[in-house]
Amino acid sequence: MLWMLILALFFGVLFLLANTKLSLHIWLALLTISDFLLIGAGLNMTIGSILFVLIALAFLLLGFDEIRKSRVSSPILTYIRKVLPPMSQTERDAVEAGTVWWDAELFQGNPDWDILLKTPKAQLSSEEQAFLDGPVNELCAMLNDWQINHELRDLPPEVWHYIRSHGFFAMIIPKSYGGLEFSAYAHACVIQKIASRSGAAAVTVMVPNSLGPAELLMAYGTEEQKNHYLPRLAAGDEVPCFALTGPDAGSDAGSIPDTGIVCNIEFEGEQRLGLRLNWEKRYITLGPIATVLGLAFHAYDPDHLLGDQEDLGITCALVPTDFPGIEIGARHDPLNIAFLNGPNRGVDVIIPLDWVIGGEKMIGKGWRMLVERLSIGRGISLPSLSAAAGKMACDTTGAYARLRKQFRTSIGNFEGVEEALARIGGLTYMMDATVRLTTSALDQGEKPAVLTAIAKRYLTESMRVVINDAMDVHGGRGICLGPSNYLGRTYQSIPVAITVEGANILTRSMMVFGQGAMRCHPYLQQEIEAASLEDRDEALLRFDAALMSHVGYTIANAARAVLYGLSGALFASSPVAGPTATYYRQIARYSAAMAAMADLALLTLGGALKRKESISGRFADAMAYLYLTSAVLKRYEDEGRCRADLPLVHWSCQFALYQVQQALDGIIRNFPLRPVAWKMRAWAFPLGVHRKPPGDRLTHQVASMLIEPSAARERLVDGIYNPEDKDDLTGCLHHAMALTIQVEPIEKQLRTAGFIYTPETTYAAWIETAVTAEKISREEADLLLAAKEAVRKAIMVDDFAGDLWSK
Repeated sequence: MLWMLILALFFGVLFLLANTKLSLHIWLALLTISDFLLIGAGLNMTIGSILFVLIALAFLLLGFDEIRKSRVSSPILTYIRKVLPPMSQTERDAVEAGTVWWDAELFQGNPDWDILLKTPKAQLSSEEQAFLDGPVNELCAMLNDWQINHELRDLPPEVWHYIRSHGFFAMIIPKSYGGLEFSAYAHACVIQKIASRSGAAAVTVMVPNSLGPAELLMAYGTEEQKNHYLPRLAAGDEVPCFALTGPDAGSDAGSIPDTGIVCNIEFEGEQRLGLRLNWEKRYITLGPIATVLGLAFHAYDPDHLLGDQEDLGITCALVPTDFPGIEIGARHDPLNIAFLNGPNRGVDVIIPLDWVIGGEKMIGKGWRMLVERLSIGRGISLPSLSAAAGKMACDTTGAYARLRKQFRTSIGNFEGVEEALARIGGLTYMMDATVRLTTSALDQGEKPAVLTAIAKRYLTESMRVVINDAMDVHGGRGICLGPSNYLGRTYQSIPVAITVEGANILTRSMMVFGQGAMRCHPYLQQEIEAASLEDRDEALLRFDAALMSHVGYTIANAARAVLYGLSGALFASSPVAGPTATYYRQIARYSAAMAAMADLALLTLGGALKRKESISGRFADAMAYLYLTSAVLKRYEDEGRCRADLPLVHWSCQFALYQVQQALDGIIRNFPLRPVAWKMRAWAFPLGVHRKPPGDRLTHQVASMLIEPSAARERLVDGIYNPEDKDDLTGCLHHAMALTIQVEPIEKQLRTAGFIYTPETTYAAWIETAVTAEKISREEADLLLAAKEAVRKAIMVDDFAGDLWSK
């Protein structure tokens, strides 16, 4: 009886803590009543008395405001002030940039599913679809990736003209300025289709529509600047670039050494205030041909011409590249991928203040501008490029694995190859789902800096896995570059995507969790702001209020994590029924565990957590894969719960949730304060670590989808350029796959009849023998010969004369 009551009270308290918000006094009263119930049921009087004393002590310390402030809040405030690291203005701008959205729900441990599921489905307007079906397809048909990267080392002149004259640089510019004014999702779809044909062309198109002068002008520019530049950018009369990175300022862009000194100048015959600019930049895409340069520099006012402040901060300006003092350097060669990229520098370049984007009032606000707008482009460009690579890998590798035979069996049926095919299919489904959810949020006006950083980092890393697997399946077919290689250049260019728009190592270890903790936590910023106040009394008052709310928040998440961990997440709610309900519950479970663990880590490590990059990186992994799982579930709902897609959904969710488990377990195993780690384990994994990655049966189901034509396969690869021409680079592969499937029953018929080909004669002669022996018809023989020829064409690699290497 006693143990049953103890268990009932234990789970009852956990349930109430996890799901209700009661005042401290009510909680202490409930605990007191529970104590008396236990004593009445036979609990040892000494133990019951100890429990009562502990409850009374808690009431004494926490129930009276003045006692709580002096004995609890004040010592903690002193500790926080001691360990709180100084925050530079650059860091503050980064933290405050953008908005929080679904990332806050995941970070706070109790996601509201309505926020996710009521987000509109990402879809194209009729105008956007027409652009994809018309100009984008026409552009793709013009692109020859071997010619671009190997022969010309540039886009052909006619391609440059087509891109500029058909608005490819104007996708984000409003129609009122002559632009296309496309949605973020349409922007992503355009990049995906072009990238499936040529990575160099995709980068050329995506950069002006990502972080560039147009993006900054629309958000911050003066009316005069908008009216002058946006129509010219939309028409392709101006080619933009943005110069941020330099030799001494890469990922630490806030430490830009490039300067702009406020001074008196003469410009166009007038005396006015201006800036003397000196800079050196590199890695600037479109830099070698840009006509207008967006420039980030550090502004100073040593003569106090603008006010008392000398250090004005990071500033952005627009400068014509033919302006005196500007030197446009030669080209970089980013891994033999022929998009235009190069250095530039300026020596004593004198510009008026009204060339600062947004005018004089925006001097010093450039870092905030960059971080906020980069958070938008970061969620579109490289994630879309990654999804395109995944779709191309699914399409080509699935087809190749079906038509390429060893031991008279398609290699796609070998279990070792199936493992690679399943990763390709599952990760591609997850990548595309993430692009859809992220761009939908952007189209609703969100600027989720944390989620776009997740999309960039984790999708480019997923692309790396997918393309590596595709290369493994293709073997020698993948490593020999030439006009017929549809995979090698993508493999070659992966480090470019990994590096740009924020290097992945630092994005994971510093941005995702660091920015996420500050922006998404409901009380952390309040506590930090209170601790930063000079007035001790005001600081204590505000800190105490935030602290008490924080304590209740942490207890609720810990209780939720334990309750869900003990019950296998059965007590967690799911907004849907059916085969995906378990994944919603698991997201809720791991979200609560991550939130509670993050609070413990922040409390015990304080500012030192900033330097524990492996720990913060694992928190980033957990948060990222919770987001990716959410995207998969949202896509499944948006597409009408197609049952044929369930293998992809199951594989993606099981893979991602396994990564979450491993990340949280890695935090616990490596956390430097072991007693804290033990508490984390009790909260997150009260019954141990048991989740497994996708199994062999599911792996087989996903792999089979890639080697068999179906509506589900078409949905998986939808959005890439797929010409019907059997002489095209990938068209010949599709043709060979179709013929291979068509002749497989004929080949089986011959094997059953004991009529098996051996290399003692030619294949054509063997077919004639089969016709003569009336094993097959003439029509079947012609089909077999056509399939043989098509497969040979699809699997052959290029060879070159010896003088190739002298070029």
